[in-house]
Parts: sequence; C-alpha cells; structure tokens
Amino acid sequence: MKTSRLAALSSSLLLGAVLTLTGAGAAQADTTAAAVDYVALGDSYSSGVGAGNYDSSSGSCKRTSRAYPALWAAANAPSSFAFTACSGARTTDVTANQLAPLTSATDLVSITVGGNDAGFADVMTTCVLQSESACIARVNEARQYVDTTLPGRLDAVYTAIRNKAPSARVVVLGYPRFYKLGGSCIAGLSENERKAINDAADHLNAATAKRAVNHGYAFADVVPAFTGHEICSGSPWLHSVNWLNIGESYHPTASGQSGGYLPTFRAAA
Repeated sequence: MKTSRLAALSSSLLLGAVLTLTGAGAAQADTTAAAVDYVALGDSYSSGVGAGNYDSSSGSCKRTSRAYPALWAAANAPSSFAFTACSGARTTDVTANQLAPLTSATDLVSITVGGNDAGFADVMTTCVLQSESACIARVNEARQYVDTTLPGRLDAVYTAIRNKAPSARVVVLGYPRFYKLGGSCIAGLSENERKAINDAADHLNAATAKRAVNHGYAFADVVPAFTGHEICSGSPWLHSVNWLNIGESYHPTASGQSGGYLPTFRAAA
C-alpha cells in the first residue's frame, strides 16, 4: 500500500514537472480562466465602427471582428460569446434590443454607452460646420444633459443588466479624448473647440464612472491608452472627418480597437 502511494505521488510530481516545462499547465489554467459566458453590449465604440471589415449580417449595427469584444473572444475562447453592440445605440436601445443573451449563467459583460444620448454626433457636426461659439454652446448643452438626464438613463441600463445577469462581472468602458492639443493639425477646429470637446469627454467619463461604480461595476478608462494617439498626434488611433464614410468620423481605427480598447478591457476583465 505504501509502495502504491509512493508511486502515485511520484507520478503526480513527474506530471507536474512536465506540465511546467512544456507550459501545458499554464495553457490549462488559461483555458479554465477563459471558460466564461461573455456578452458584449453598447454603441459604435463597442461594435467597432471605424475599424472596417464589417459583418454584413449585422446590418446597420456595423459589428466587426476587429472590435475589442471580438478580439478578446478570439484570444480567450470563452464558452459562449454574444455580440449585440450596435452603431448609434442609446441607453434605451440597449435595454430594448441588446439584453436578450444575458442570463444567470453570464459571467462577463462589456458595454460602452452614453455618448449618443448626450448628442455626440450632433456636437461634432455643429463643431465641424458652424462657428466656434456655436460649437462651444452645443458642447455645453451636452454637458448639461450629462449632469441632469444621463445618470438616470445609465442607472436604468445598469440595473437591467444586473437583473438579467446577477453574477456577471460588468466592465463599463469610457471614451477617449479626441484631440492632442498643440498637435500637428493646421486646419479644422480651433484649439478652443478641441479643448472644449476633450473636456466634455472627460466630463462624460466621470459621470459614467460614478454610475458604474455605484452599481458595483468596473469602469475602464481608455484615455491613458489613447494618449499620444489622438487626432492631431503623429500616430492617431481615431478618424477625423471621413468624408468618404462619414459614419466612421471620430471613431477608433482598427489600431484604436486593438491597441486602445482591447488592452484596457483585458486588464479590467
């Protein structure tokens, strides 16, 4: 009996050594860690608008394999992956159209939302086509919305997620600053406009982070990852005005998804 136990112990130690030397043990650990049911919700920053290679079956939602949720899923092989993020989505669109895959078995959820509620597209249209004073007035209007109305909208989304996926880790990702101030741009918006837009992004992120934390969710700030890669930098990860595909304007490129959003999400998830 003692001999059998000794043999079994020796075999276990030998197997452990082999797994360590070959890396198989680490691979097994990674597979176990990645055995999660993942649902990706949100707006165009999660669907991947701006990264190209859109899945035709997603229609106007413009989901792509180059978006951070798909990149994370490809690298981690979760047990299941539901990708319902959609271009143009507001908070009410998320609750109405995107939550069906959430269940009590869902382990991980990601979401970007709030920018469209605050009038992101209209702000940028105003700033590109109208005067500096009109731009800054529209930015201030958006900030007022973030202060007064958006918190309740975010609360509704976050509560709906928790009700359907009570055990999930929920990662709420923010938005990047658009511009490098004092950068290489010699035309387009004024520095005052660029600063106002950057400040508004910070304002939106702060409001979103507060609501996320109050619901027990993780807030993942992408601003550090995008620093040095804003519009007017030498290596931008964001589209400026794209007249050939206007919907991609002011959205992350494929590099912005893989180099900015993906590592930020990976660290939080």
